[in-house]
Amino acid sequence: MVKRWGRLIAGLAIGACLAVAELVYAAIRWPRRWARVLTEVERRRLARWHDVESSPDYDDHDAVKYLALRALVGGVLGGGTLIVQAYGLIVGVLAVVQLVTGVMHPSGLVVVAPLGLVLLYGSLQGLLGVASLERALALRYLGPSEQELLRRRITELAESRAGVVEAVDAERRRIERDLHDGVQQRLVALAMLLGWTRRRPATDRDDLLAQAHDEAQQILNDLREVAWRVYPTVLDNLGLADVLAGVAERAGIPVKLSFTIQDRLPASLETAAYFVASEAVTNAAKHSRADLVTVEIGMRENMVIVRITDNGTGGADPSGSGLSGLARRVAAIDGHLAVTSPDGGPTVVTAELPCG
Repeated sequence: MVKRWGRLIAGLAIGACLAVAELVYAAIRWPRRWARVLTEVERRRLARWHDVESSPDYDDHDAVKYLALRALVGGVLGGGTLIVQAYGLIVGVLAVVQLVTGVMHPSGLVVVAPLGLVLLYGSLQGLLGVASLERALALRYLGPSEQELLRRRITELAESRAGVVEAVDAERRRIERDLHDGVQQRLVALAMLLGWTRRRPATDRDDLLAQAHDEAQQILNDLREVAWRVYPTVLDNLGLADVLAGVAERAGIPVKLSFTIQDRLPASLETAAYFVASEAVTNAAKHSRADLVTVEIGMRENMVIVRITDNGTGGADPSGSGLSGLARRVAAIDGHLAVTSPDGGPTVVTAELPCG
């Protein structure tokens, strides 16, 4: 909180100083090309101190209008509010000094303190108001144009498409590897076991047939796991909550599930949420050495929030094949995936999936 207010006051103080140059520019009517110089300085100040995104795609006419209005907002309102704050600070220091030296009786605080608190509250609200006005002006005259927004959207869609293609290719290779290293090897072992069974006397076949039966059951389980990685068909019938309950039962470690969404989600959202939760739980069970995983799925405004937390050793690499594939899958529906995993834990995987 202190850092936030410090950045706000520092940014407005610098803006008040720049407002003097902007007022001089408006009064002397310097060439318009100088407006771009001052505007670029303002853009850097807004980005550094107020986290306001602006675009270089503006013309000199917009720059002139922005500087004229910004000089009034930053100089008159911002500078005036800062002067009131400085005056109040000086008065407060003098009151404390007088109280300590005995010039002021303690009963005087009954009158001075409430008035000072009211002025402090008003000046702080004034600073917030000035900052809001500056953001509004920057977005109005320096914000991205429709063409810039369109270019950005096209770039995002191109990157998302490339990410989806890469994620699908990576998943295909993963499924092929699972089939080759798992199912195929078990089928070979089953064939060899059945071959041995045929060559053994009928009285010695019971144990081999039992082994063959167990091997066939394991092959079915492996095939079922591979199929679930492609798409869990029961998701259409049971819904996300019941499917994730099944994931928790098969995880091999304790999993606490919190699902607070009442209605069914669109199929694309349920699929994305399932894969995020399933992959994160699987990673925690395999690599984190955790003894508890918490899966939380709920709504926040117009977003579905999927958060998976484990109490393991941490150190998960967001650029790894599994997590990066999840990030691309989430980005494909305009979502966002964040991973925090410091050494020693905990690991937190958070996916934000837009509903609209």
